[in-house]
Amino acid sequence: MNAFGQPIGLPVSTDLPRPTPPHTPLHGRTVSLVPMVPDHAPGFFACFTDPAGWTYLGEDEPFADPADAERWTETRAASRDPLFYTVSRDGVPAGFCSFLRITPAHGVIEIGYIHFSPALQGTVAATEVQYLMMAHVFDDLGYRRYEWKCNALNAPSRAAALRLGFTFEGIFRQAQVTKHRNRDTAWYSIIDSEWPAIKAGFQAWLAPENFDVQGRQKASLAALRGR
Repeated sequence: MNAFGQPIGLPVSTDLPRPTPPHTPLHGRTVSLVPMVPDHAPGFFACFTDPAGWTYLGEDEPFADPADAERWTETRAASRDPLFYTVSRDGVPAGFCSFLRITPAHGVIEIGYIHFSPALQGTVAATEVQYLMMAHVFDDLGYRRYEWKCNALNAPSRAAALRLGFTFEGIFRQAQVTKHRNRDTAWYSIIDSEWPAIKAGFQAWLAPENFDVQGRQKASLAALRGR
């Protein structure tokens, strides 16, 4: 309560503003995130062959030809918000993702523009991408809130958010017009107090001993996070 008897928020101990994310590589056991550069365009053109994969990706459309991929990649590589990373497996582009709506003054950041090649989807590396970005945000940069937003009709994205430990916060109705169609936006978040348990779940799930000789998980991410 303040001096007027009104309820007010708890004091914030985090030093603000937090640093703007540096555009530096993030390396894991199975995958690396490297700053997107124009030279990655041929790799993107080669791995994004399914036009259905672009349906929920903002205003972006499938590449028409290699020159179109070059123009797209050059523009995104120059951006600083969104800040684009290329997902690299053995030095070959296999997807991209970004930090966006970066708000150092409040310690808030969003992950978005996530697009994985069919070969990357559903793999250990795909999950490790998410862990690397979260760990960078909370452990390296000290942010308070990490957001995930998606088209409310994008069922795979919504399921992924819950699997990764995000909390559903609601639907922003008629939030955007995307590709000349209405978009209701589903909001999810992780806050800093939740991160230690989520981090422990990721580390246990990603450990080699959590997989059998066929590469199948022994315990799910949700189960390990619950422990």
